[in-house]
Amino acid sequence: MSALVFDCDGVLADTERYGHLPAFNATFAEYGLPVHWSEADYGEKLAIGGGKERMASLFADPEFVHAAGDPDDDARRDLLGQLHRTKTARFRALVAAGEIPTRPGVARLIGEALDAGWTVAVASTSAEESVRAVLEHAVGPDTAARIPVFAGDVVPAKKPDPAIYDLVVQDLGLDRADTVVVEDSRNGLLAATGAGLPCLVTVNGYTRGEAFDEAVLVVSELGDPGRPPIEVLADRGRVHPGHHIVLGDVRNCLGGPVPQTSTAGRTEGGTA
Repeated sequence: MSALVFDCDGVLADTERYGHLPAFNATFAEYGLPVHWSEADYGEKLAIGGGKERMASLFADPEFVHAAGDPDDDARRDLLGQLHRTKTARFRALVAAGEIPTRPGVARLIGEALDAGWTVAVASTSAEESVRAVLEHAVGPDTAARIPVFAGDVVPAKKPDPAIYDLVVQDLGLDRADTVVVEDSRNGLLAATGAGLPCLVTVNGYTRGEAFDEAVLVVSELGDPGRPPIEVLADRGRVHPGHHIVLGDVRNCLGGPVPQTSTAGRTEGGTA
């Protein structure tokens, strides 16, 4: 059985700009902490996998540590847990209020895959309750109930470590040669390919400039009928998608990148 595995943030919905960033900043303000991330600041923080880990990075700043009460290691862990729970609650409220737009083509492609008998799953290093909220908002509760979610601290290492995708494959009994991952960032791409899975990348405003040399296909979005045609940024699998990504295009990604032979007869990769 073929399988299609989605990342959550930046893939199912535009969560980073419209969800996580305002939820982080509101949490910092609620706790009286001297932090307010701009979009550029947050873009740099995205190099760190996991929201809790992004907040933990703040403890490297002595001003932040002092404002937090100079906590010892145990108190620091407790504070980090409180901050993360508050941030997650704020994020879920934004999802429930419809403030976070689902990305084009997600609901349609998931429906096509399920109707065709594919296994569909979501694998993310974000908090599980946040991921489930985004998924339900994107596809509806009935469809979401058919999709297993692997998220949060179910693995000891976050992306770009492949542990989350190895877990999905093992837990669902998937064939790596018959599974495609949809990601939006280099960290996610490296996690997928590190697990031996071909990857289709849908970039967003934060990740468009990243390197995606290992991806089979890189597009601006999955697209939908009635929207402008997608932009194909790299097609190393000779997928040749049309106006928008359909299930047949995903199936054509299963073989992975096709080596390209230059006129000099040597094999070379493309550029993302």
